[in-house]
Amino acid sequence: MTFSVSHAERDGGAACLRLAGELDLSTAGELAAAIDKLTAAGERRVLLDLTDLTFCDSTGMAVFVRGDNQVAADGGWLRITGANGRVERVLRVTGLADVLRYLPDTADPASQSAS
Repeated sequence: MTFSVSHAERDGGAACLRLAGELDLSTAGELAAAIDKLTAAGERRVLLDLTDLTFCDSTGMAVFVRGDNQVAADGGWLRITGANGRVERVLRVTGLADVLRYLPDTADPASQSAS
Protein backbone atom coordinates (compact mmCIF):
# COMPACT_ATOMS: atom_id res chain seq x y z
CA MET A 1 0.00 0.00 0.00
CA THR A 2 1.28 3.45 -0.83
CA PHE A 3 1.62 6.27 1.66
CA SER A 4 -0.37 9.48 1.65
CA VAL A 5 -0.56 12.50 3.90
CA SER A 6 -3.46 14.91 3.62
CA HIS A 7 -4.76 17.91 5.49
CA ALA A 8 -7.89 17.15 7.47
CA GLU A 9 -10.26 19.49 9.24
CA ARG A 10 -8.70 21.47 12.06
CA ASP A 11 -9.28 19.74 15.38
CA GLY A 12 -9.38 21.83 18.54
CA GLY A 13 -7.27 24.58 16.99
CA ALA A 14 -4.59 22.20 15.71
CA ALA A 15 -3.59 21.65 12.12
CA CYS A 16 -4.50 18.04 11.41
CA LEU A 17 -2.64 15.72 9.04
CA ARG A 18 -4.21 12.36 8.17
CA LEU A 19 -1.71 9.62 7.34
CA ALA A 20 -2.58 6.50 5.35
CA GLY A 21 -0.65 3.48 4.16
CA GLU A 22 2.94 2.62 5.07
CA LEU A 23 5.31 5.15 6.62
CA ASP A 24 8.89 4.00 6.15
CA LEU A 25 12.29 5.07 4.85
CA SER A 26 10.95 5.63 1.34
CA THR A 27 7.96 7.76 2.44
CA ALA A 28 9.12 9.54 5.62
CA GLY A 29 10.34 12.54 3.63
CA GLU A 30 6.80 13.24 2.49
CA LEU A 31 5.58 13.53 6.09
CA ALA A 32 8.60 15.62 7.10
CA ALA A 33 7.89 17.99 4.19
CA ALA A 34 4.21 18.30 5.22
CA ILE A 35 5.19 19.15 8.80
CA ASP A 36 7.82 21.62 7.56
CA LYS A 37 5.19 23.30 5.37
CA LEU A 38 2.82 23.69 8.33
CA THR A 39 5.48 25.14 10.60
CA ALA A 40 6.67 27.51 7.87
CA ALA A 41 3.06 28.74 7.65
CA GLY A 42 3.13 29.49 11.39
CA GLU A 43 1.34 26.40 12.71
CA ARG A 44 2.48 25.49 16.21
CA ARG A 45 -0.09 22.81 17.05
CA VAL A 46 -0.05 19.69 14.90
CA LEU A 47 -2.24 16.62 15.26
CA LEU A 48 -1.31 13.50 13.28
CA ASP A 49 -4.27 11.18 12.67
CA LEU A 50 -2.87 7.65 12.26
CA THR A 51 -6.23 5.88 11.86
CA ASP A 52 -5.39 4.70 8.31
CA LEU A 53 -1.66 4.14 8.87
CA THR A 54 -0.98 0.42 8.47
CA PHE A 55 2.78 0.37 9.08
CA CYS A 56 5.40 2.64 10.60
CA ASP A 57 9.09 1.85 10.93
CA SER A 58 11.75 3.62 12.99
CA THR A 59 12.25 6.22 10.27
CA GLY A 60 8.60 7.23 10.55
CA MET A 61 8.84 7.34 14.33
CA ALA A 62 11.89 9.60 13.98
CA VAL A 63 9.80 12.01 11.86
CA PHE A 64 7.21 12.15 14.66
CA VAL A 65 9.94 13.05 17.17
CA ARG A 66 11.55 15.56 14.79
CA GLY A 67 8.17 17.23 14.22
CA ASP A 68 7.50 17.37 17.95
CA ASN A 69 10.91 18.95 18.60
CA GLN A 70 10.35 21.41 15.76
CA VAL A 71 7.03 22.77 17.04
CA ALA A 72 8.08 22.58 20.71
CA ALA A 73 11.00 24.89 19.95
CA ASP A 74 8.39 27.53 19.10
CA GLY A 75 6.16 26.80 22.10
CA GLY A 76 3.85 24.40 20.30
CA TRP A 77 3.16 20.67 20.32
CA LEU A 78 2.66 17.66 18.10
CA ARG A 79 0.18 14.98 19.13
CA ILE A 80 -0.78 11.66 17.57
CA THR A 81 -4.16 9.94 17.57
CA GLY A 82 -5.99 7.02 16.05
CA ALA A 83 -3.19 4.45 15.87
CA ASN A 84 -4.23 0.83 15.85
CA GLY A 85 -2.74 -2.62 15.48
CA ARG A 86 1.01 -2.80 14.97
CA VAL A 87 1.41 0.97 14.77
CA GLU A 88 -0.14 1.45 18.20
CA ARG A 89 1.94 -1.40 19.62
CA VAL A 90 5.20 0.14 18.35
CA LEU A 91 4.23 3.52 19.82
CA ARG A 92 3.64 1.94 23.21
CA VAL A 93 6.70 -0.36 23.19
CA THR A 94 9.05 2.47 22.20
CA GLY A 95 7.60 4.87 24.78
CA LEU A 96 6.58 7.36 22.10
CA ALA A 97 2.95 7.02 23.14
CA ASP A 98 3.88 8.78 26.38
CA VAL A 99 6.36 11.24 24.87
CA LEU A 100 3.89 12.37 22.19
CA ARG A 101 0.88 12.11 24.52
CA TYR A 102 -0.88 9.59 22.35
CA LEU A 103 -4.65 10.03 22.18
CA PRO A 104 -6.33 6.72 21.26
CA ASP A 105 -9.34 8.53 19.78
CA THR A 106 -9.37 11.82 17.95
CA ALA A 107 -10.16 14.26 20.72
CA ASP A 108 -9.59 17.90 21.50
CA PRO A 109 -5.79 18.06 21.43
CA ALA A 110 -5.87 21.37 23.28
CA SER A 111 -6.91 19.43 26.38
CA GLN A 112 -3.55 17.65 26.12
CA SER A 113 -1.41 20.76 25.83
CA ALA A 114 2.24 20.54 26.70
CA SER A 115 3.26 21.17 30.26
